Amino acid sequence: MSDAALIDLATAAGLLPEWEGADGVRQTVAPDTLRAALVALDLPAATAGDIVESRQRLDLAGERNFVTGDVGAPIGRWPGKARLLLESGEARDVAADAVLVVDEPGYHRLELADRIVTIAVAPRRAPGIATLTGRARAWGLTTQLYALRGEALAGFGDFAALADGVRVAGANGADALAISPVHALFLADPARFSPYSPSSRDFLNPLFAAPGVGQETDSEALIDWPSASTARVARLRTAYDGFAGDASFDDFVAKGGAPLRGHAVFETLHGHFHAQGIVGGWQDWPAAFRDPNGAAATAFAADHDDEVRFHLYLQWRAACGLDAAQAAATGAGMAIGLIADLAIGIDPGGSHAWSRRGELLHGLTLGAPPDGYSATGQGWGITGLSPTALAASGYEPFLRTLRAALSHAGGLRVDHALGLGRLWVIPEGASSLHGVYLRQPIDDLLRLLVLEARRAGALVIGEDLGVVPPGFRERLADRHLLGMRVLPFERTKTGGFTDPSRWTPTAAAMTSTHDMTPIAGWWRGIDIGWRENLGETVEPPEQRQADRERFWDRAIETGGVTSAAPLADNPARAVDAAIALVARSDCELALVAIEDLLGLEQAPNLPGTIDEHPNWRRRLPAPPETLFADAAVAARIVTLTKERPA
Repeated sequence: MSDAALIDLATAAGLLPEWEGADGVRQTVAPDTLRAALVALDLPAATAGDIVESRQRLDLAGERNFVTGDVGAPIGRWPGKARLLLESGEARDVAADAVLVVDEPGYHRLELADRIVTIAVAPRRAPGIATLTGRARAWGLTTQLYALRGEALAGFGDFAALADGVRVAGANGADALAISPVHALFLADPARFSPYSPSSRDFLNPLFAAPGVGQETDSEALIDWPSASTARVARLRTAYDGFAGDASFDDFVAKGGAPLRGHAVFETLHGHFHAQGIVGGWQDWPAAFRDPNGAAATAFAADHDDEVRFHLYLQWRAACGLDAAQAAATGAGMAIGLIADLAIGIDPGGSHAWSRRGELLHGLTLGAPPDGYSATGQGWGITGLSPTALAASGYEPFLRTLRAALSHAGGLRVDHALGLGRLWVIPEGASSLHGVYLRQPIDDLLRLLVLEARRAGALVIGEDLGVVPPGFRERLADRHLLGMRVLPFERTKTGGFTDPSRWTPTAAAMTSTHDMTPIAGWWRGIDIGWRENLGETVEPPEQRQADRERFWDRAIETGGVTSAAPLADNPARAVDAAIALVARSDCELALVAIEDLLGLEQAPNLPGTIDEHPNWRRRLPAPPETLFADAAVAARIVTLTKERPA
């Protein structure tokens, strides 16, 4: 068996046998890694015969019945006469072998003699800040939803606290508030609280629904998720016990259909087996219950109808709460309001994988290759949508997830947007070093993203950080999908900080992200201490001091600063300068992490850790109304509104 035949099959399947690392060095994927990835894609390659058979299966893939195109551009040609039915209702005849061009965005039908093809036609560009706000530049904040404190005491932030927060932010001139993911997790297992390892991205985390009855103990600096979640579920059950039903709930359940009910049945089953000590995903359940359409699951759901209804009720309460928060945002004057966060992947033991496992990659974990941040790469323990399944289903899983996220928000941040072009996939049991890139249908995905954003009137931000392939950022900008320009990462070749007036306009300028130490903590070197505690090699103190000096040089040149740099243990003026730099950037949107606005020092998350750092547990010290009244915070808001007036 030749390596050439293996490489040919891998390439045809979308795998990249070679790739370029963050250091610019060309890397070659080991044959064993290619074989393992191919097996996970249901393309065996152990023998020469396997490779021939797998390649034949790929070559025999049928005609696509779902294609995408751009407004006013050639889409394709089909033999024989056809009839085009536009989404608007207009019908057009298409001559045999004519090149199809459609000048109306939408989902259209092309009726051929033997089949029907859906034509998704995208506008050239997604809505930008100018379209959505009427101004060239705007600003907003980012926050971890659970960290918020509202008017009511609670163990963690919820949609009621979010509504309180957007009212204050909007009154102070913000046009947007980007929040952490609110995807459904595992209600019966509150120890699984990472927002980026969801059970399903199509449904909401019901813990964020404000119960409206009873009281909770207000948590202090860190959330005790098991205790706080138990208290929240108890209050939600009390609310459900007093719920007689209404037309709004019935309509919500009817519109949710089989997918919503399937999620509720999963949650009921998961709670049942978790109580018996089966703490993993559906793969650990008794075999008869692993089939969502099997007799065992069907009978169980019928026998536990009220518990299934309780989970339907939780989804309804959560959706109503999130809708109310978006209404509060726009009511407070925000032109965009909430920017939802779409996680890159899904827990393979969760609701989506149980009910619609054919849509996902199996035997492959998503992650990131070795780079400047992690020399060993990263494995995230999640899976993603299969490009083969996407093409076969007319991209229905992708569209369903997009629409779910956009239905409650005015914008969307796409986590690890590099995954729209390629995913770093790691065969089950392998280290993150032994992964391989799997190409994604980027042209189709970008067109659908732009089309759905235009239909929703929403802003889209793509997280374009990490090992960025050549041309990727330009493709986002061409579609008016905003990239992310994060202050500590914007450097010159000599290590200095780039002039923000030269940052890409089609981007969101940011002070930091949820995976980074806030500016105050970076100035103090808090991140260095955390890494030392983990036994990692860290930068010497003189390097951080040199970076502080480079930062202050940029602040003097760009930010109007005239005084000497503050000492390392006095970061407040460095925070002021960072916000001023981001506010003065050429980017159409500036997003300031609420930790930076408040001058906090600790990061929400430390990538690569689970128990070593209190990830996803930190709360803000007070409600936004109190925090925003602080003189230092008020001065930073003045800087933002002066540079980016409402």
